[in-house]
Order: sequence, then structure tokens, then C-alpha cells
Amino acid sequence: MYTSVIRPLLFKFNPENAHWLTFQALKLLQSIPFGPATLKSFMQPVEDPVNLMGLTFRNRVGVAAGLDKNAELLPIWKSLGFGFAEIGTVTPLGQPGNPRPRLFRLPDDKALINRMGFNNDGLDIIQERLKNRPKDYIVGGNLGKNTATPNEQALKDYLRVFSGLYNLVDYLVINVSCPNISDLDKLQDRKELDTILKAIMERRNQMVIQKPVLLKVSPDLNDHQLMDTLQLVADHRVDGIIATNTSIGRVGLSATKKRINQIGNGGLSGLPISERSTQIIALVKKELGNDYPVIGSGGIVNEAQAKAKLDAGADLLQLYTGFIYQGISLIKQCLQM
Repeated sequence: MYTSVIRPLLFKFNPENAHWLTFQALKLLQSIPFGPATLKSFMQPVEDPVNLMGLTFRNRVGVAAGLDKNAELLPIWKSLGFGFAEIGTVTPLGQPGNPRPRLFRLPDDKALINRMGFNNDGLDIIQERLKNRPKDYIVGGNLGKNTATPNEQALKDYLRVFSGLYNLVDYLVINVSCPNISDLDKLQDRKELDTILKAIMERRNQMVIQKPVLLKVSPDLNDHQLMDTLQLVADHRVDGIIATNTSIGRVGLSATKKRINQIGNGGLSGLPISERSTQIIALVKKELGNDYPVIGSGGIVNEAQAKAKLDAGADLLQLYTGFIYQGISLIKQCLQM
């Protein structure tokens, strides 16, 4: 029903408007007494627990950061059958993000290009929402910096969001790899990343309860850059990797060059980045060991990509673009692998 009826209807709208309409409908359902419970009884979510990083996930398929930036629909994700959800990217101050249009579909490629720019309600508002989150559901928090914050002061933003979310989420993710914030990718350079990882892990180690901290890496890192990054991850004892973020690459797309030029800058997600994401999962496992936690995210649009990432060593999976194209059936497809 989704691919034959709902998706064609939603795809008649501008992508960001379609996202807004979908969220409004889901928020309305969530606000109705017994709405999430009724949805859960209809969906019959799969309970297939995964123990990782000291946490028990309901199943291995979660919501990737970016879909629910502001922690508005956590009961709905749980009812739909996602085993966990990652909110954000969260910045200290709320910000509108980049000018529209900033989200584009490439249907023939089963892909999206976005330059949203960390649009979110800001730490204070998101903190209040998280106080009412489902208590028996794993929620991660994705950390970022405000666009107006220069890289020289970025660490203050990361530490502020880290401290503000720490008692309200189950794991935290350092995001320095999103291509949609000017010069953010420079924080992936060895010196800058070393400073950020050192400070955040020191802050975490001061906590009474030490929650997992993960690093989300870019698919655009070459193997040498990835090895440098993983050395820092090992040095600072970061608890896990999310592979991967979106890409600035445009190789091998079915969309015309004219269309790509019309869209302009932004992070590419979906099927075109799946292979590189899977390669990075395998490289992380090879470098850091089979027991090192890795969440596979990037290009999972059907069970084949899910299987490839699990075969490469991914412990958990996250969906975003594939969920837009395939709907909720993709969750159970990924769980059948």
C-alpha cells in the first residue's frame, strides 16, 4: 500500500512539505489516547533483542539521525517497530538551517540530496521533550555545533550539547562529518578530531554512569583518512562507530548532470552510497576487531543492502532514505536477514 498509494501521493509534494505533512499526521496519531498502542497492535513489532555497548535494543533496526531531529515522535517509532531511535542533530541554540529548497529526491537512484543545515529546535526545547520519552526504549542523541559557531569554538558547542543530553538519552553520537554545515568537515582532520574526542571522552569518564559515545564517519574519507580516524577512536576509547553519514560524491547517478547541477550542494544519501558505507563497516571491523560495535547507516533501501552490511559486520542498522522510499515494510525486511 505504501509504494502503490501513499508514496505516489507524498511524492507529488515538495520533499520537505511531504516530510512536514507526514509528521503532522503522525503527531496527531500520537496525541490521540491509545494512538501509539493501537498502531503497535496493528504493526506487531518484532522483538529480537540485541545487547550492545551495555544496552539492550528491541531489535537491530533503528531510526537514523535527521529523520526526527527534535525528538517529536519517539512513541511512534517504537510502535512502528523500530528497535531504537536517534534524535538530532541537536545544537546548543535552535536554528532554521539553510534556505529552501534544501531537500531533493532522485527517485531513479533511490536517493536524496539534502542541505538542511542542522535545522532544529535547540537543546533547551529538545531537553523538555526528552523528559517525556518512552522509558523502555533506546534513544540516542546526535551532537552538533551551531552554524554561526566558528570551528575554533566548536568544542564548546559539542560539550554543551553532550552535557545537556547526557542524562536524557542512552547513547551519544559525535557528528563532525555532515557536509551541510560550512567547514564542519574540517573537524574531521586529525588534530581537530583528536581535540574533540579527547575532551568529550574525558567528560564522559567523569560521569557516574558512563554511557556509550560513538563517532559518525563520512563515506568520503579515503582508506588512509579512515585509518587515521580509527587510530584516534582507539586511542580515546570511543565506544563505537556509525558508518556512515551522507556524501558529497555524485558518481554513478542515473540523474542527469543538468539535474544534479540544478540541485547544487548537499549530502547524498540512499542507494548510491550503500557500497562505500558497507566497505567502511568491513574496514572498521578489520582494524578494531570483530567485537567492536558498528552501526550500519547509509543506502539501506532493501534487504540486499541490509544483508551486505550485516555480513560486513554491522551490529545494528539505521534507516532514513530507504524508509522514505520503501515505507515500514523495510523494517521487517531488514529483520529477516
